[in-house]
Amino acid sequence: MGNIIIEYRYRASDGKRGRRDTSGMRYYLEGLVDEMRSAEIKAEYIDSVALDGEPNSVTVNGKDVRDILSGLEIKMLEMDDCERPGLVTFGRPVTDWNNDVIEDIPDVLMKNAVSKAYADMNKNG
Repeated sequence: MGNIIIEYRYRASDGKRGRRDTSGMRYYLEGLVDEMRSAEIKAEYIDSVALDGEPNSVTVNGKDVRDILSGLEIKMLEMDDCERPGLVTFGRPVTDWNNDVIEDIPDVLMKNAVSKAYADMNKNG
């Protein structure tokens, strides 16, 4: 089995961008990698500086998360598929995000992108 490499390329923090700022995004991605490692999945987090004019981005095994997600159809579980009741939330739906701001990506979409990269890695290697 291969290694999942998550790289976050960003410019210096410029305040909250969507759901989190750059420090919040780093913290989130480091936690995601820790979760994978605790599940005995080889994972690594890389912190990089974005070039001038380059948007902040996250790649999984070298592929931009936006590109990974563009080929997926995300479906949420129906209530009958779950044993526990759904969470009551206020605000935006959990799959709604500003595609131009990577820090705005919801947890469910990031985990779907990582899962797709993991499945592709195991299928091809």
